[in-house]
Amino acid sequence: MIERRGTDSVKWDWAEEGVLPMWVADMDFKTAPEVIQAISDKVSQGVFGYGTIREKFYQSIMDWWEKHHHFTIEKDWLLATTGMLPSLSAIIRTFVKPDENIILQTPVYNHFFVILENYGCNILVNDLKYEAGNYSIDFDDLETKTSDPNTKLLLLCNPQNPVGKVWKQEDLERIAEICSKNKVMVVSDEIHSDLVFDGHHIPFASIAQNFTLDSITCGSPCKTFNFSGFPISYLISQDKAILEKIHKTLELQENSYPNPISLEALISAYTNGHEWMSELKNYLYENFLFLKDFCNEHLPLIKVIPLEATYLVWLDCSSLGRSSDELSKLLLDEGKVWLNSGTMYGKGGEGFLRINIGCPRILLVEGLKRLQNVINSLNEID
Repeated sequence: MIERRGTDSVKWDWAEEGVLPMWVADMDFKTAPEVIQAISDKVSQGVFGYGTIREKFYQSIMDWWEKHHHFTIEKDWLLATTGMLPSLSAIIRTFVKPDENIILQTPVYNHFFVILENYGCNILVNDLKYEAGNYSIDFDDLETKTSDPNTKLLLLCNPQNPVGKVWKQEDLERIAEICSKNKVMVVSDEIHSDLVFDGHHIPFASIAQNFTLDSITCGSPCKTFNFSGFPISYLISQDKAILEKIHKTLELQENSYPNPISLEALISAYTNGHEWMSELKNYLYENFLFLKDFCNEHLPLIKVIPLEATYLVWLDCSSLGRSSDELSKLLLDEGKVWLNSGTMYGKGGEGFLRINIGCPRILLVEGLKRLQNVINSLNEID
């Protein structure tokens, strides 16, 4: 247990006293000891001048993806960036005009909407199909929307947040086939790629190389190792011209160079964090199984969507007869537990809640009991 209140934490200090926050994608675990040591060593030098991106940065990424994702990357395919959201913003500004179309497969990460709306793009929604507790891609609809000449880019979430879905090879190949035929760029956000529980993550870049297709993969250790406050990321593309264009846009945004301390955190995580990550994944999955068993026993009206990746669990609460916004407000006001309303992630999220299980078991137990109390009170009213 770590006391995080009063530490300038968005997760905890935005929550009123007594509220248990289980919303934003921020785990209540310390990062790997090796990362802490690397940061400490860098700070102890006491000089914080301009730095360089050393060779180890590129090598650690290449080694990590080879080991964990079975994908060989070359140094020229990599561009260091200052976080996932600035990277996505730069990509969109580089390759899409404000009046052109970008496809989102909803329900999907809410900040995708924020970026696109701020830039003024037309958002085309390719809703995921939800059947019997499982999500799949509506390829017929995707084909229709990519065939529009005004559609320039598909923003893919791989694995999918918030539904915890890992896309299979045949899914990614079909996406690549459709987007290649219609000359639509694919940008794949793979920030949760390390936290896959069964099998392994398939990078979209490994599929795209077999098609005539412009694609960019976005990666980062920040979610895996829980140091989002040290934003660091990288882009992967086999087309050097694509990376050069994005770099120019990043320079226009004045955020083309990562923080030297963040660079050290990435290098240490990818070099020495293998065992820590393995232990984390085991703990997270045990948390998921506990949540699933708890809901089966105490909250049978809530369907727990299978968690294939991430520490963010998608709960189907549609049988409760309340909207997502109403449920999340009741939980916050009456139960003092903060979950995300499903509508944050698009209209397809109506009837759902997202809960963060990246925490010590004792907090998960307390959060689920608070959820149970609110649901029981609803049943009594009904």
